[in-house]
Amino acid sequence: MSIEATAQHTHDSGAPVPDVSVIAPSSTFLSLLQEQIRNEFNASHQYVATAVWFDNEDLPQLAKFFYKQAVEERNHAMMIVQYFLDRGIAVDLGGVDPAVSGFEVPREAISLALEQEKAVTEQMIRLARTARDEGDYIGEQFMQWFLKEQVEEVSSMTTLLTIADRAGRDLFHIEDFVAREMKAADGTPGAPETAGGSL
Repeated sequence: MSIEATAQHTHDSGAPVPDVSVIAPSSTFLSLLQEQIRNEFNASHQYVATAVWFDNEDLPQLAKFFYKQAVEERNHAMMIVQYFLDRGIAVDLGGVDPAVSGFEVPREAISLALEQEKAVTEQMIRLARTARDEGDYIGEQFMQWFLKEQVEEVSSMTTLLTIADRAGRDLFHIEDFVAREMKAADGTPGAPETAGGSL
């Protein structure tokens, strides 16, 4: 019998009402959220590979930006880990996928980053929708911060890609823009707790 079926209290009418603060460990939402830990580590791994490529191309501002993005994605993964720990649910950490580590031009790397952020956004939307459909209101609330964060991430990468398109071969222009305008967040107000602390 699922936890939802056993964790009940009585409504004023005398009918049992499910305790919405408890969810079955086998729920679709939690299965997807478990997968999202891996997705976030994959994103972090890809950003490390992207940063290293920029470093190797002597583009230090772009490298610095993507190193910070890698840490941010790692922190997102550990926020989800902490969520599982807080709810007393075991966490299963798997490996990450190989990253794309070679690009022809900076625009190619930035375009990949934008597509990655769009994919993560769709994953977060699906998670929030699934939590709501399953009546996991705690889970749905947890996802709200990530949804807001993804709006900012997609906007940031879209802007960076636009600048790269305008700059063409003038890589100094991209570097200058990143140094002046692109700031990877050190900490976002209202962010969930991070297992082991944020880096």
